[in-house]
Amino acid sequence: MTTHLYTHDIFVEHLTPAGHPERPDRIRVVADTLAKPEFDALVRFETEQALESSFLLAHPESQIDMLRDSVPEEGLFRVDPDTTMSPKSWECVKHAVGGGLAAVDAVFDGKADNAFLAARPPGHHAEKTKAMGFCFINTAAVMARHAQKKHGAERVAIVDFDVHHGNGTQDIFWDDASVLYCSTHQMPLYPGTGARDETGEHGNIANAPLSAGMGGDGFKEAFNTRVLPALEAFRPDFIMVSAGFDAHHRDPLANILLEEDDFDWATGKLMDAAEKFSNGRLASLLEGGYDLQGLAQSCEAHVKRLMNG
Repeated sequence: MTTHLYTHDIFVEHLTPAGHPERPDRIRVVADTLAKPEFDALVRFETEQALESSFLLAHPESQIDMLRDSVPEEGLFRVDPDTTMSPKSWECVKHAVGGGLAAVDAVFDGKADNAFLAARPPGHHAEKTKAMGFCFINTAAVMARHAQKKHGAERVAIVDFDVHHGNGTQDIFWDDASVLYCSTHQMPLYPGTGARDETGEHGNIANAPLSAGMGGDGFKEAFNTRVLPALEAFRPDFIMVSAGFDAHHRDPLANILLEEDDFDWATGKLMDAAEKFSNGRLASLLEGGYDLQGLAQSCEAHVKRLMNG
């Protein structure tokens, strides 16, 4: 099993206010974890900046222009109460998307069985015309459309197990029958979307909300009754994972009680589905996860499973 890792030192340069949960230490602990000897077999790549034109796969030009023009020369600029740009933030966004595009290319070109993008800022709250929830450009959405445009994927599935619903990904693909979006998430919780009856214009959205206090059993039931049947019916050519690890029991932003083994289990189930439908093609990207220990341990379990099958 060949797993590619895409990351870059630049990701610590996206700065947020003191005390903000989406902070540079998140990517530092992921880097430290993946530097352990058991990850020596990872094939490592530094991300390169994507062209802004690639963002047009998921966002209108006016939104891209607004975000670029919001980058401060110094200090911080608040896009919304939760979402802040610093002088290097836009460069980090371009590196994140660039790494995502490279991961898609590697998987489709047969150079990797699967890939993991360790980047920040995250992306799954970014709607077509709205940056929010720590997110600016929806990296997963750009990757999905890139797989279709460049590699001819007819059906792309995005499975999102971040504890917060990926309203941005849902918004972008709401009326797109060629993309399946599946999400497990705590509800009610930010951003307030993700009810079971939000199914998209073509039945291509499968939401599996979890109640506060649920642990691994409830999470696995949601996968087994909502996510995996949706994948079975859709039969994707490519599976992507929006891998947020904030459903871990240590995380301060939610109340789901998952352990590292639960992320390992979910990763294995998605790899099985990729083997069945997608010639094994799978790419994963980091979304949330705000307790540093929980993030490190969960990411370790996830990437080990990607490497070892």
